Amino acid sequence: MTLRKRPRKALAAKLKRIRLFATDVDGVLTDAGMYYSESGEEMKKFNTRDGMGIKLLQRAGLITAIVTQERTKLVAWRGEKLMIPEVHQGVMDKLSLVREMVARHGLSMDDVAYIGDDVNDVATLAAVGFSATPADGMPQAAGVVDYICTKKGGEGAVREIVEMILEAQHKSVKAIGGKRQ
Repeated sequence: MTLRKRPRKALAAKLKRIRLFATDVDGVLTDAGMYYSESGEEMKKFNTRDGMGIKLLQRAGLITAIVTQERTKLVAWRGEKLMIPEVHQGVMDKLSLVREMVARHGLSMDDVAYIGDDVNDVATLAAVGFSATPADGMPQAAGVVDYICTKKGGEGAVREIVEMILEAQHKSVKAIGGKRQ
């Protein structure tokens, strides 16, 4: 079930303002699973549709960012592949980091969309212009967001939000589309 705490019109007004899109990784860009090989190598499953969504935002002129407490080569590689200009790992205070990005880019917090799924995201979710959590986000995150996705983390939640932003900003996904990421 999709929960919209605000009327559709209010969501569209918030989404029109978005200039910076930031996302958590585990539980948002991934399914929150931690996979390990016999040799102890960590693996994560990313959704290519979410990756394409990030590319669509970039082509539409939005700044994209990853903000995560984890510190892994996998996240660095994913950020590099998607050419995400703001990849921040090992972040214990996500809100402070988002505020720093906002100041550096000459934006306001109302210009930021953030998607997160757990307690370490709550302060940031409550402070940005538009906030969302995947369908399987933790109740603490769901309690403060503007929108709960119909899709789960790692299964298209990011793409769902991307398409909402682009629709609100009257930017055609078809017109700015491209190769799969």
